Amino acid sequence: MVLLPSLFDGLARSVSMKKGKNQNNETDGGREAAASMAKDAKKNEMMLCSSGTVNSNMSNDFASICSKRGQKGTNQDSAIVWEKFGCQEDMIFCGIFDGHGPWGHIVAKRVKKSVPASLLCNWQKALSLTSLPHQLDTEFNSTFHHFDIWKQSYLKTYADVDLELKHHPGIDAFRSGTTALTIIKQGEHLVIANVGDSRAVLATTSDDGKLVPLQLTVDFKPNIPEEAERILQCNGRVFCLRDEPGVYRVWTPNGDTPGLALSRAIGDHCVKEFGLISVPDITQRNITNNDQFVILATDGVWDVISNEEAVEIVSSTEDREKSAKKLVQCAMRAWKYKKRGIAMDDISAICLFCHPKLSQQVNFVKASAPAKVAKL
Repeated sequence: MVLLPSLFDGLARSVSMKKGKNQNNETDGGREAAASMAKDAKKNEMMLCSSGTVNSNMSNDFASICSKRGQKGTNQDSAIVWEKFGCQEDMIFCGIFDGHGPWGHIVAKRVKKSVPASLLCNWQKALSLTSLPHQLDTEFNSTFHHFDIWKQSYLKTYADVDLELKHHPGIDAFRSGTTALTIIKQGEHLVIANVGDSRAVLATTSDDGKLVPLQLTVDFKPNIPEEAERILQCNGRVFCLRDEPGVYRVWTPNGDTPGLALSRAIGDHCVKEFGLISVPDITQRNITNNDQFVILATDGVWDVISNEEAVEIVSSTEDREKSAKKLVQCAMRAWKYKKRGIAMDDISAICLFCHPKLSQQVNFVKASAPAKVAKL
């Protein structure tokens, strides 16, 4: 696997090796390089930020995106697919962001723009400072080492983006924020970073030839024991409103705000000191021949569609270009009969296929309990 393409390698060296430059200047140089790559990706139609498909002649990856506005006003969902991410032939970046609050749509769009460029900058810096030790001679140790580089890059990226939002002069992220679910597919490796309750589900073929869902992320709700404990220790409150039984929200100690139904988010700085965090949960998976596709979707999908149903919908769609659209349309119909009297949420999905073609025709079966991806 090529970790650093020649173009990006040159940019990294030009940033990190110039004498007389301080760390801030190096960071600015890295961001400029990443921003230039983003501009080129858009120009060469390798980046998609709205409904459609990404599949260039230079890659075997295929991704389908669809987003539909709900019944609550402006569509606060935002999504991106960036093919040949970081000028790597075998790498693709996918991200889906679900904004909330008065400035939610602005925050989601800003984070969608900032995360990929910041991640590239932090990744190239980590690579320029790290070499693969000779003792890492096994495939497992090598994979772990490369995952650790991505993990540290992701942790810094999400922290940086959250801090920049806090001090942004033109965006009010005090009572507004966004989820941030992103995936890097590098060759046959997946790295998943998640903040909030958007969800990633992998469709994989079981030993008996049936297609089953594997949930790759955790829906970070305030009632998860570990999340609730952290919030309570920070003097935040977690409870449901009387007219919303089962919907747990985060509240400030002495106020009635913000009532956030998430335990992790980028933005929402009014409750950051009361237990809300922007630290992503980061996991990895090696793609096998049995793995078929990954679905990334906002809670507008998962509120009415199960993991099993989502995999069935996508796998039964003959035209891959219509896979995300079909899933979104099914979710819209489900809202009408499962959520009567409740305004439909924004609904967005990305379908990322693991292989150029399905290796074989597989049948769908409901999984008894989707397994969780193991953390390293």
